[in-house]
Amino acid sequence: MRSMYDVIVRPIVTEKSTNQLEDNAYSFVVAQNANKVEIGKAVESLFDVKVDRVRTMRFRGKERRMGRHIGRRPSWKKAIVTLREGETIDVFEGV
Repeated sequence: MRSMYDVIVRPIVTEKSTNQLEDNAYSFVVAQNANKVEIGKAVESLFDVKVDRVRTMRFRGKERRMGRHIGRRPSWKKAIVTLREGETIDVFEGV
């Protein structure tokens, strides 16, 4: 089994994700092979909160050019974790 630190890569702090805080939803970049159950357990153990639901989505990496060379940014997976009523993650409150 993977470590919780391997499942949650980093939080996503954008204008859209900070607007979702009003709905008690937090966004994270997660490991591409992590499933919803693993993501929920990792958030619960890392931040000591209760998770209500987890939504995930996958993003393909975009093609980028440097002159005539074509490369690709890495693909990644995003998870939106909704917490139970009354639960908050304090790290995001200062954002």
